Amino acid sequence: MGGAILSDLLTEVLIPVAAAVGIGFALLQWVLVSKVKLTPERPAQGANKNGYSDYLIEEEEGLNDHNVVVKCAEIQNAISEGATSFLFTEYQYVGIFMIAFAVLIFLFLGSVEGFSTKSHPCTYDKSKTCKPALANAIFSTVSFLLGAITSLVSGFLGMKIATYANARTTLEARKGVGKAFITAFRSGAVMGFLLAANGLLVLYIAINLLKIYYGEDWEGLFESITGYGLGGSSMALFGRVGGGIYTKAADVGADLVGKVERNIPEDDPRNPAVIADNVGDNVGDIAGMGSDLFGSYAESSCAALVVASISSFGINHDFTGMCYPLLISSLGIIVCLITTLFATDFFEIKAVKEIEPALKKQLIISTALMTVAIAIVSWIALPSKFTIYDFGTQKSVKNWELFFCVAVGLWAGLIIGFVTEYFTSNAYSPVQDVADSCRTGAATNVIFGLALGYKSVIIPIFAIAVSIYVSFSLAAMYGIAVAALGMLSTIATGLAIDAYGPISDNAGGIAEMAGMSHRIRERTDALDAAGNTTAAIGKGFAIGSAALVSLALFGAFVSRAGIASVNVLSPKVFIGLIVGAMLPYWFSAMTMKSVGSAALKMVEEVRRQFNTIPGLMEGSAKPDYATCVKISTDASIKEMIPPGALVMLTPLIVGTLFGVETLSGVLAGALVSGVQIAISASNTGGAWDNAKKYIEAGASEHARTLGPKGSDPHKAAVIGDTIGDPLKDTSGPSLNILIKLMAVESLVFAPFFAAHGGLLFKI
Repeated sequence: MGGAILSDLLTEVLIPVAAAVGIGFALLQWVLVSKVKLTPERPAQGANKNGYSDYLIEEEEGLNDHNVVVKCAEIQNAISEGATSFLFTEYQYVGIFMIAFAVLIFLFLGSVEGFSTKSHPCTYDKSKTCKPALANAIFSTVSFLLGAITSLVSGFLGMKIATYANARTTLEARKGVGKAFITAFRSGAVMGFLLAANGLLVLYIAINLLKIYYGEDWEGLFESITGYGLGGSSMALFGRVGGGIYTKAADVGADLVGKVERNIPEDDPRNPAVIADNVGDNVGDIAGMGSDLFGSYAESSCAALVVASISSFGINHDFTGMCYPLLISSLGIIVCLITTLFATDFFEIKAVKEIEPALKKQLIISTALMTVAIAIVSWIALPSKFTIYDFGTQKSVKNWELFFCVAVGLWAGLIIGFVTEYFTSNAYSPVQDVADSCRTGAATNVIFGLALGYKSVIIPIFAIAVSIYVSFSLAAMYGIAVAALGMLSTIATGLAIDAYGPISDNAGGIAEMAGMSHRIRERTDALDAAGNTTAAIGKGFAIGSAALVSLALFGAFVSRAGIASVNVLSPKVFIGLIVGAMLPYWFSAMTMKSVGSAALKMVEEVRRQFNTIPGLMEGSAKPDYATCVKISTDASIKEMIPPGALVMLTPLIVGTLFGVETLSGVLAGALVSGVQIAISASNTGGAWDNAKKYIEAGASEHARTLGPKGSDPHKAAVIGDTIGDPLKDTSGPSLNILIKLMAVESLVFAPFFAAHGGLLFKI
């Protein structure tokens, strides 16, 4: 077999050290961002010549305009308060759910052996005895709570950092686009590194603590750890759906009344929904996305660990080989750290046109460096030959084959990212064609946008298909699990790029509300447009990794439930397949309608204020922002529960009543249809948004023939953008959680379904 070069002791040191380095780097970036002051300062009189002359130059540029700085600080405060109060309200509801679901996990899993405390023969190797099912129930519940809390903390920290950095980015934009870019990107990096390092550290500590009890029973140990992935993803679902409904209700309300009816610019302080809109960027795009990617990361790690625990790594108690998935993530943090320095320290951005290439370079550099890192880990952490569990048999695998599995996932992620960029960036023809179709009104814009979304599914699906085929051929289900981890190995950079978008968007809003000059608004708009495209790339990554993760979890579920093969022609499986394929549509219908009805209330409130508050349009009276914030909060809390219940209850009901075969059909159906809808929804929405920005910016001759703001083509583009809002920020991104969550939940409850499931067919 040939042992690994890396010793167990070194592995035990390496993983926490990498996590600590990630956290340290995040704190360093935070310190650098906080150097931008939000209080107007005057240098002491008679300061040295250098300080004094700087001060004069700043006066000329209007840099030391006290009112602007004070106003920015006030707006930032309002956004931060709104976001914090919403998240606390959301977490209260989610907390109740979390405790209720934890009790369910304990009852279901405990009842597998009738709550007995006796050891029982292991599932995969009957000659050995494993710890009692009751222990599995207790520790799965604890892991679930750990994952859930880590997920909530990840989202909350991300939101806090984003609301801390938005006004600072606005103020830096006065000094030039390069300075503003670095502030926004550094803040994104704080979130990216904190999340990647926390996710890794908590998982690693949990494994080591459970090892104290489980000892030699690694099968039971890693089965309990799957609760961590379930906790992470179930919180992400509520964060994504709740945040998505919040942000889009405000956005649609603000756009329809402000831009279309009243002809006032975006983020105009006279618009009552403007604070709610900016709060929404933080709770939806930042807190929701943070929890989402943390969920993907936790689940792909859990899927890989479960399969490894019943392969030669687990059987021979090879701790270093077992920790291969965690070692990939550890090196990922170090690689992303080096990559981040390229954006913030090695190269400076001097012009607007350099922003998007700089963000794209981040993806390319991190992928290239990560490929080398994976090769090194595969060489030093894995024995030259080992066996992987493959549906009842053990498949012999070499270490270089596992390297290919991870690398295929990593590069498939990059391909999906670039295809997404091609279809959603206004630098390329697809979005320009959509913008051009606005000449003849909103209807043609909608038709072109939908067609673009459907077309954008083709290449990502081929990329996912190839990576599934290659990784499964080389290393069975374990190959797919590590391919998903490969796609997520550069999560710190991916999140930094992703969080950069909403921060820039907020910075633009603050510049507009604080009444800063047109030049500054142009700079923040340029940052925001690049952020829009990169956000679409981030969603592409999330959806692609969700497909791989859910397939790996599906494989682990099928193995754990003791199904030899899933036969599509069996009626039990086929009914599951067709119902599973319907679920993403049902879920999308719920989330879209929720946004629609919340937006309706918002539009009525904004209209009411414009009509009844005297002097609002003239700017002499202040709008009532708080009512709009309340409408968004109430709507999202109320509306996030039905879609959440649909996803969480489906596997439980199907598994209990119809059994594991039907459930395997449901999971396969949901995976196949969910991925397609998710990709097309996010790309359609992203394209409509950037088509509108293309017309507004008027950067090319073609764009100027469609503009300016307020022209008929522009109004048609705004309508398209408004339709696309719930698609790209609510339904689309939530669907990838639906796919993963149902799979991980089925895996956690698999012992119960295998023992007691299928009640209807037993009658």
